[in-house]
Amino acid sequence: MTQNWIKVATVGDVPEDGTLLVDAGPEPVCLYNLAGKIYATHDTCSHGAASLADGFVDGEYIECPLHQGTFHIPTGKAAGVPCRVDIKIYPVKIEDGAVFVASAE
Repeated sequence: MTQNWIKVATVGDVPEDGTLLVDAGPEPVCLYNLAGKIYATHDTCSHGAASLADGFVDGEYIECPLHQGTFHIPTGKAAGVPCRVDIKIYPVKIEDGAVFVASAE
């Protein structure tokens, strides 16, 4: 499987300690800017069909806006009930201020 890098945003588009919903192919992706480092996860909560981009960032965690379950942003691990199933994370690279997300194909 090779990685297909998709340009989804610029670093300046992703607010510090905030989120940005982007299109990276067939699945919605949420970008996060944690202390200047960009992360990417699947945007849909694994517990209820809510967009994590509408959630609240608390340190390295994103809180789902629907039931307040949490996920660890760098690892995608479910960290707070009612969320029990991890979310997918995506590799990210930055080139000349552009944010690229890897999509496995």
